Amino acid sequence: MTTPSTSQPTSTPTPTPVSAPAATGIPGRLGSLGPVGLVLAGGISVQFGGALAVTLMPRAGALGVVTLRLLAAAVILLVVCRPRLRGHSRTDWGTVIVFGITMGAMNGLFYEAVDRIPLGLAVTLEVLGPLALSVLASRRLINALWAGLALGGVFLLGGGDFSGLDPVGVGLALGAGAMWATYIIFSARTGRRFPQADGLALAMAVAALLFLPLGIAGAGSRLLNPTTVALGSAVAVLSSVLPYTLELLALRRLPAHTFAVLMSLEPAIAATAGFLVLGQALTATQAAAVALVIAASIGAVRSQVGRGRQAAARAEPDPAVVARPEPVVGAQPAGNGSAS
Repeated sequence: MTTPSTSQPTSTPTPTPVSAPAATGIPGRLGSLGPVGLVLAGGISVQFGGALAVTLMPRAGALGVVTLRLLAAAVILLVVCRPRLRGHSRTDWGTVIVFGITMGAMNGLFYEAVDRIPLGLAVTLEVLGPLALSVLASRRLINALWAGLALGGVFLLGGGDFSGLDPVGVGLALGAGAMWATYIIFSARTGRRFPQADGLALAMAVAALLFLPLGIAGAGSRLLNPTTVALGSAVAVLSSVLPYTLELLALRRLPAHTFAVLMSLEPAIAATAGFLVLGQALTATQAAAVALVIAASIGAVRSQVGRGRQAAARAEPDPAVVARPEPVVGAQPAGNGSAS
């Protein structure tokens, strides 16, 4: 999902992933059709994976689904990445443990939210977390406009008082957004301390182990049902393994800001997945609200293009662009074990 710079250490879990192609040249329109297609395919995969997770909730509950997803993703990552357990400092382990806790909390809150409110609305509310991080990090007046536009979308989404939506679901989705913003910060720190995707693999294992007691308490023996395990593994592949792999390949040729703009379309993809898979149709007002939040996200991205290009030359990327969180990579070029 990310491509590290080949000239200096870099970590790209944030909305402005740094890659050699983004820093050295922008592919032409025809040349970028391939990577754009890969990014869109990754977005479709993760959102339809979320829709599949909703259909699985009657079998295992929200906590059970999260547990299955984290366990399956952790096993795949540990097998593929084979991270070293020795040679890390206490600070390294502290960082990856906090990263894992944040990852587990982000997934748990989001899945509890989509168990209560439509998928498209949950993703729209969740994306406010990275958008808020964008505004706070940039400190530019123009981003206050985008923040206001997003708040207008949220106002429309709730009809002024959110009386039409489950307030618990709304709160959970906003909490997931806060964890998303925290994820971005700690993903960057983890990427600086661990090579390749080792930090992501270890953090995913931490998240899975911490969530396992919650999953057992919530689902019990239902977690051992072969059909449930198979569906949970499918959710892990669709929501983690496949999209991260596709986006990793795409970012080797796609400019970082173009990637971020495409990620801003996630609420629309989620709404489409919710409609096609779950029959969750949005009202005209809710669709307008989603469009406003998407416009705010794209606006925040475009207003940071120049700044993002300057940040591409530094070790840490500019956190002032909105996108879905990505797996972290370290100082070495991506290899076979870097995708998740």
